[in-house]
Amino acid sequence: MAVLKAFKAIRPRKDIASKVAELPYDVMSSEEAREIAKNNVYSFLHVDKAEIDLDKNINPYDKKVYEKANENLNKMIDNNILVQDQKNNFYIYRLTRNGKSQTGIVGCTSIDDYIKNKIKKHEYTRKDKEQDRINHVDICDANTGPIFLTYKYNEKINNIINMWTEKEPVYDFTAADGVRHEVWVIDGDETIKNICDLFKNIDSLYIADGHHRAASAVKVGIKRRKENPNYSGYEEFNFFLSVLFPHSDLNIIDYNRVVKDLNGLSVEEYIVKVSEKFNVDVYEGEGAYKPSYKGTYGMYLNGKWYKLAAKKGTYNSDDPVDKLDVSILQNNLLAPILGIDDPRTNDRISFVGGIRGLGELEKRVEKEDMGVAFSMYPTTLEELMNIADAGKVMPPKSTWFEPKLRSGLFIHKLR
Repeated sequence: MAVLKAFKAIRPRKDIASKVAELPYDVMSSEEAREIAKNNVYSFLHVDKAEIDLDKNINPYDKKVYEKANENLNKMIDNNILVQDQKNNFYIYRLTRNGKSQTGIVGCTSIDDYIKNKIKKHEYTRKDKEQDRINHVDICDANTGPIFLTYKYNEKINNIINMWTEKEPVYDFTAADGVRHEVWVIDGDETIKNICDLFKNIDSLYIADGHHRAASAVKVGIKRRKENPNYSGYEEFNFFLSVLFPHSDLNIIDYNRVVKDLNGLSVEEYIVKVSEKFNVDVYEGEGAYKPSYKGTYGMYLNGKWYKLAAKKGTYNSDDPVDKLDVSILQNNLLAPILGIDDPRTNDRISFVGGIRGLGELEKRVEKEDMGVAFSMYPTTLEELMNIADAGKVMPPKSTWFEPKLRSGLFIHKLR
């Protein structure tokens, strides 16, 4: 049973929604955010990365940054850039990239469902990143960025979405990266109740993206409960902003790896060692090698692309984590040969989202003096859900979801 709650969204005026909406705070640096928002007073980066409005030398985790975020959020509300709806609604959010759409319901999910593992995780979180968003949510008194959740396809929910998306959207714009964003408001009380009832029949929700935002929202909710010992459980701080997509709509793309050097090996020595666990063939095709099926990898080394295929015995078939392609590469090559024992902390490895293309891997090796790059076959959504159901976690940088949800289209106040 999953709890989904309607809410009074704070959201942009229709005429400026495209100017407000921005990519999530964690996919860009402070410098990039300053450049993006420098001529746009409407940009939600003034809230999500408020250090851009302070001295360039300020620590982005300074309390003044969170206080500036709160000030900017309230200013956007006071200036009628953001307006709060008068009643509790659900919303439909559709993103379309390269002709493929994903359509989700925007609402608030329960911190208790997260605590009880009805909202399932597949990644570890870092305390420093959690603390950043705890401070942001607590001081802004709001969830400013949605958590990206998924659920197993439900035909009745899909029928409701199809019915409401026949109406004219309240927002419809295409961002600079070519992604089209459409939003509809579900304001019918009977439909809202029906959606709530349908989600009660869904056993589990899965975090696709936003583990740190989710963990932080929950910890702020727990903090507020301690501050309000007579809480009823219905207060807004008991819930956090989410967008829920059916798993059939989602697309995971490759998350590739680049390693700085060959760990003291010559090219010849390195290939001999790799050949113990992988079949290694020079790629004779044009351009870069993009793996087309599980268990294969591209490797860019010394100006050439190679095709790697994992040999039998490189993973434990009973462990859903061990048989991930990212695990096979980590356990049989990155750790034992290249010395990348902990990819979370080792500064010799970098991760490159597939959205950048495989040319980025060649560039890193050729122009940035890296040693070797690997192109990956994407993790599947079924693998993600199986691992979450087993109560396990994936290795770092196992999934990259595109397109990214925009921040600023929906804000959830905690009171």
